Amino acid sequence: MANVYDVLKERGFVEQVSDEQGLRAALERPITCYIGYDPSASSFHVGNLLTIMALAHIQRHGHRPITLVGGGTGMVGDPSGKTEMRQLLTPEKIQANGEAQKKQFSRYLDYSDGKALMLNNADWLLPLNYIAFLRDIGRHFSVNRMLAAEAYRLRMETGLSFLEFNYQMLQAYDYLHLYRQYGCILQMGGNDQWGNILAGVELIRRVEGGEAFALTFPLLTTSSGAKMGKTAEGAVWLDSELLSPYGFYQYWINTEDADVERFLKIYTFLPLERIGELCRAKGADIRSAKEVLAFEVTRLTHGDAQAEQAREASRSLFGSGGTSEAVPSTTLSATQLGGGIPVAELFQRVGLVKTRSEARRLIQQGGAYINEAQVTSVDQVVSLADVQGGSLLLRAGKKRYHRVVVS
Repeated sequence: MANVYDVLKERGFVEQVSDEQGLRAALERPITCYIGYDPSASSFHVGNLLTIMALAHIQRHGHRPITLVGGGTGMVGDPSGKTEMRQLLTPEKIQANGEAQKKQFSRYLDYSDGKALMLNNADWLLPLNYIAFLRDIGRHFSVNRMLAAEAYRLRMETGLSFLEFNYQMLQAYDYLHLYRQYGCILQMGGNDQWGNILAGVELIRRVEGGEAFALTFPLLTTSSGAKMGKTAEGAVWLDSELLSPYGFYQYWINTEDADVERFLKIYTFLPLERIGELCRAKGADIRSAKEVLAFEVTRLTHGDAQAEQAREASRSLFGSGGTSEAVPSTTLSATQLGGGIPVAELFQRVGLVKTRSEARRLIQQGGAYINEAQVTSVDQVVSLADVQGGSLLLRAGKKRYHRVVVS
């Protein structure tokens, strides 16, 4: 079997590594590695999915991943990549978010028989004796070096709280704890975590005389410069309650041509040879590669049935012009629609736009449609007379659909 380091590098996961030769040699035998996750939300988005896919590749090559929920560090807040202090969540909210995240990990990783571990750093951080921690751990940290780290340097202009200043020590202590208790020798994360991860590597060397490694992933953006996982409508969540499987599928089917091959390598398990074949197509023919990308990522995230349904819905809408039950929908009563609803209000109510003023701009720019007929007036009122086959099909722009079912 190939060395998983080579696999990660070929597929575009590796941005920086502390000791490439040493890590590659260590990965010739089974190791334990980990990634920490901030429990600031109840769901991951597709930006987080890159890190989870890296863990899945590592597990498939015989290694043991640890997914670490930051129940303890989440009570401090990571200053990395932030221009202002994160909003502190209550312990109850942090715990609830952590539990929700655990369910999502299980879609990609196999936790049976100890093949992967799911831990929460609150278990060892919250009981810490602060004075003992400062004596045993804090003495190994140089304030000058910490302030030179990018995460802290960026915050010095806007103000860095003492609470946040402790974050790097706590994350480094996580690595030391996992090294001691589970033999963990590799921590991975986004490239904005490079300084924090190296601090853990150095702490293990100083305290235990042990060898450990750091590896970071690129912070992905699309070819047009947009942050991965962000759209005008908000984050592309993995939770079907926050984003329907159809909406998730549509995000991937709308991938920019220049990004298709890169995303197939990162977000699917397809062999590189197959990806190369798919991406030789140019122009309109690249659509088939986008469909494979959308189907594979949706299948991993939401299961075969939902992926099939989303693919059928997309083909139906953008092929024959029909509709499918997988399209996001809202139910209105005949009574509600009987008196008529202003078109801007209707588009806002179903979530195609955030505000009525945004809906009016959409109409004025020619991007609003009802039953594939362009809405030409901001004063149009939608009524029962517009219903076809028991529903209305709304469209915002070229590819965002919503069905209004009339009961």
